[in-house]
Amino acid sequence: MDFTEEQIERYSRHLILQDVGIEGQQKIMEGKVLIVGAGGLGSPVAMYLAAAGVGTIGLIDGDVVDRTNLQRQIIHFTGDLNRPKVESAKEKIHAVNPEIKVNIYRELFSPDNAFDIMADYDFIVDGTDNFPTKFMVNDACVMAKKPFSHGGILRFEGQTMTYIPGHACYRCLFGSPPPPNAVPSCSQAGVLGSIAGMLGTIQATEVLKFLVDKGDLLTDRMLIFDALKMSFREVRFQPSPGCNICGDHPTIRSLQMEEMPACDLNQK
Repeated sequence: MDFTEEQIERYSRHLILQDVGIEGQQKIMEGKVLIVGAGGLGSPVAMYLAAAGVGTIGLIDGDVVDRTNLQRQIIHFTGDLNRPKVESAKEKIHAVNPEIKVNIYRELFSPDNAFDIMADYDFIVDGTDNFPTKFMVNDACVMAKKPFSHGGILRFEGQTMTYIPGHACYRCLFGSPPPPNAVPSCSQAGVLGSIAGMLGTIQATEVLKFLVDKGDLLTDRMLIFDALKMSFREVRFQPSPGCNICGDHPTIRSLQMEEMPACDLNQK
């Protein structure tokens, strides 16, 4: 790839970085990344990947921007209220880096569209906000042998891991979605806005490390942080032989969206 003068200037801090350089930047520019969810996590992921020069970014989200999103979803502005999130996000990505190809899917990630949409991408980012979709992203990536980054936030805490085929998946650690009323959602329990940025930038970093093939990814380990204490810890785990999707005798044969009733915080 021949870099233009503008690209050399734009990506100069990558080009002089020992573990990126010209070869690494070329890999980034050839990379194709799908972000599932253009909200709190998807916002910083999309912005940093666009700034880094990831060649193709896919965004899938069926929602529109509402006022409650603006506290943490930094890719959306007040003037974007009631706009489809994918259209708002595409506009900001191009404002940061006009060279990026952005594919938008104004729909929910589902068993009906998952494999067709993922097919053209090298890496998947889970930026969703509910357990059934997170498990479905995991299952789809395991079945399609696609690497992905999991991320979850609530209140003052965040967690993330990276799946690469052959390593432990999300179900190896958690098995299935939690029972009703076990874990509230962000809309029910709240979330500190900056937590989304903290976790999203970690996910974006994992994507870039994967594309340039440098460093140690968060495989077989979950990184967990508590922002109130500003403490980080790792939970290490191994592929589970009994995992329902990647174990020795998998029972999940087709992609499904598991049901999980909403949490009732007023339940006694």
